[in-house]
Amino acid sequence: MQNNDFAALPSWSELARSPARLSSSLDMVIQSEGTPEIAPQAARKKSLIDMHTLHGKAVEKAFKNNSRRKFKNAIPIDRSPPDNGGLGTADPSRIENRGPSEKLDGNVARRRPPKVETIVWDSELPAFGLRLRPSGHKSWIVRFRERGVQRFRTLGSTARMSVHEARSEVVKILRGLALDGLPQKPARRAQDELTFEQFAPDFIRCCSGRWKPSTTTRNRRAVSRDILPFFGALSVARAEPSDVARWRDAMAGQPAAFNRAVPVLSAMFQQAEVMGHRRRGSNPCKGVARYKRKLPERYLSPAEYRSLAAALRDGEREFPEAVQIIRLLIYTGARRGEIASLRWEWVKPPRIFLPDSKTGAKVIYLNAPAVALLADLRGDRTHGLIFASARRPDHPCNPAGGWIRIRERAGLSDVRIHDLRHSFASVAIREGYSLTVIGKLLGHALPETTARYAHLADDLVSEAASRICASIAEKMGFVA
Repeated sequence: MQNNDFAALPSWSELARSPARLSSSLDMVIQSEGTPEIAPQAARKKSLIDMHTLHGKAVEKAFKNNSRRKFKNAIPIDRSPPDNGGLGTADPSRIENRGPSEKLDGNVARRRPPKVETIVWDSELPAFGLRLRPSGHKSWIVRFRERGVQRFRTLGSTARMSVHEARSEVVKILRGLALDGLPQKPARRAQDELTFEQFAPDFIRCCSGRWKPSTTTRNRRAVSRDILPFFGALSVARAEPSDVARWRDAMAGQPAAFNRAVPVLSAMFQQAEVMGHRRRGSNPCKGVARYKRKLPERYLSPAEYRSLAAALRDGEREFPEAVQIIRLLIYTGARRGEIASLRWEWVKPPRIFLPDSKTGAKVIYLNAPAVALLADLRGDRTHGLIFASARRPDHPCNPAGGWIRIRERAGLSDVRIHDLRHSFASVAIREGYSLTVIGKLLGHALPETTARYAHLADDLVSEAASRICASIAEKMGFVA
């Protein structure tokens, strides 16, 4: 066989229409394999035949007209897997006709079914194919190699999946195979989509057992009022420090509310880590600065103490419970809730032993006026609330309403009921007691809390220095 004889081979379209010419052409190709001059051209012609086995009947007739040995070396037959809706390798028991490569679209999917089972491969995405069956069933398929084995996967029928959806699915599968064995970002778990709105009830339920009732009420209010409006729809697992920073900026108009709510949010992240919803040590609240607030400082002067005492005497009949509570606050420096919820079982003069308070168990030291006041109230009572509400006897009395009226009568409208505690500390400092003793009297758990009164001690030292200097100057004959 010479070069010009090979060049005279008919085109593929002519071969496809005539099985006899196909058979003879295949013989020429096979025989040319031993001719060095035209071997490259024969190889190219074989490749062309391999890529365009359009008509199964012509291929089968050519196969019968040639020896199995020769035809096997000349044209590999595409043997596709059965349409089992999943993965599979080539099935030798079935021979499917492979169609031409062309861009798959809706028009190709709407073609009339062929007489024999055929696969049309996409010209732009060679791994993407359309399987056409004589029964009329049409399905999208993808072919790929996995661990050296060629596999096929049926994506879905053309009736249920559009060509665009099928093409996107093929790209997704091929991308996954390309990344197989490489380090990848961990797949997102179902709990990664847990939102703060869904997590909040679990958080409250898990933590309320170790919180005090008042703390539970306060924290539940912070969650519903300050945290969920911003974080409600956000995933607990994906919250970042930038989200907390934006929340802080959004709360700029409510610095006190933010300062109270940020520890609650931090506790939510800690609980999420314990429950496996977040990675350990990933609390985004770490390092978030609270808003600096100037704590109000209001201390009563001796004259204001006298005005308040007169207002208390005038209000004894109108607000009896509130007056007695306010007097005990003045005498002891205790917190309002500690005195208002006081019970007779805890009173053992000259001390009151509180089983619980803001800082845990606490001892309140009673002076003579406080002991006398409690003795007048006790009578024959040995248990129960000392200051019970008139409307709800099982609840403590709230002195807030009576305090507002009393302070107005005393001309102290800017004084809060908590300022009585600060004034107690200021008097103690003026009397020369150390911050350690004052912290013990007030029940402070940390020395830093009592340190806010240090400047009062500085004023006292400055006043003492002035007196000493004046005394020395007088003795030396200097005119002050």
